[in-house]
Amino acid sequence: MRAELVINWENYEEHLDEAAFLWSQWERSLVAPDYVLAETLSDEERLLARLDALRLGGAPVATRLLVPALESDEAERVAAAAHLLLTEDVPAGGGEAVRAALETAAPPVLAALGRALELLEPRALPDWVVALLDHQEPHLRALSLGVLCAHGMDPGPGLAHLLRHEHPQVLAAALRASGRLRLRPDPEVLPRALASPAPEVRDAAIETGLLQGQHAAWAACQKAVMERAPRLRLPALLLALGGDVRDLEHVRGLLTLPEHLPDALWALGFSGRVSGAEACLDWLETEAVAPLAAEAFCAITGLRLEGPFVATSTEPPDAEEGGLDEDLSLKPERALPLPQPGAVAAWWSENRKHFQPVRRYLYGSPFTAEALREALWEAPMRRRHALALELTLRSRGTWWPPTRAFSTRQFAALRALPETFGRAFAEGPLA
Repeated sequence: MRAELVINWENYEEHLDEAAFLWSQWERSLVAPDYVLAETLSDEERLLARLDALRLGGAPVATRLLVPALESDEAERVAAAAHLLLTEDVPAGGGEAVRAALETAAPPVLAALGRALELLEPRALPDWVVALLDHQEPHLRALSLGVLCAHGMDPGPGLAHLLRHEHPQVLAAALRASGRLRLRPDPEVLPRALASPAPEVRDAAIETGLLQGQHAAWAACQKAVMERAPRLRLPALLLALGGDVRDLEHVRGLLTLPEHLPDALWALGFSGRVSGAEACLDWLETEAVAPLAAEAFCAITGLRLEGPFVATSTEPPDAEEGGLDEDLSLKPERALPLPQPGAVAAWWSENRKHFQPVRRYLYGSPFTAEALREALWEAPMRRRHALALELTLRSRGTWWPPTRAFSTRQFAALRALPETFGRAFAEGPLA
């Protein structure tokens, strides 16, 4: 008589608990201001080890632990379980359980399920992801578009219809998918989207238009900042990345508006300009935004904010009172150090002579393709996403560094980065 396999359920429950925790830790590391890419590997390796341990449990563990975990209200637990259930070597039926969970998932859990799908190997992506494009629920259509876009996969002929969808989330996702595939939508689609009152649609249309080098997209970006439209994080960033002196003046003008102040400081840090660095200096004594201002200043000048340049207070600023970016659910800015304004100002007084007002700098070095490539390896994790966006736009979508993927994909993409790039964000004489 064959002995029955005895499963130590307590061990597997511990593996799932740890996988959920490590999933959360790894996601935080991807937007951390105090991690670089190499430092995320420890969290990632520990996470993958726990997932592998659960995978070895096969069908019994999938049935007893992973499928029920999909009903959790803890997003990271759902993501870890879903990712395992969707892999090829987990017994059949796991993918259908994930598909069913999508139907009733609350927004945070739905986002977690989307991340689990984005992080799969493309060959493991279930067929029903494409089928969701015809679902009646707009959020599931948007999720399908987002997952396919993350994998660079064509949604098929239905994309043209979705580019006319009334729901902002669906339309924004469809625009980004067309941009990723380097497709030109029908002539009337982009102008209508650029004029949309929904910021998510406007931003997606701007990105898509800039991938095509269209002046209309750049003009919409400028217009949004000049008219102080809602939610200017992306338009302000793009003006700082690709604009001229006048564009940067408009970004600095946002500093006077409390609702736009954090976004303006964030953008100025990517401008690389002396004027941007000096504008940030003015906010080092405003404790609620001083860490953001110092981060931006250091990203331009290369100053390392440590030792005498850090204030002795260890209390983080109140993000709510300071009006910090509420769209970042992980609040990575809370890990930024509080600067010592006098020491930073004294350093700048001594070192300003090394910087030319007409040049653009990245961590103290003149901005070049080589400097950008190096920053994608070495810059703090939370800043790499914007740097990758600049490379994507300047290459017209030839390069898409996957800065939110597992390290294997990230390293492969970074090793293949171009030697040079230099295209403006829109065709013509743009600085």
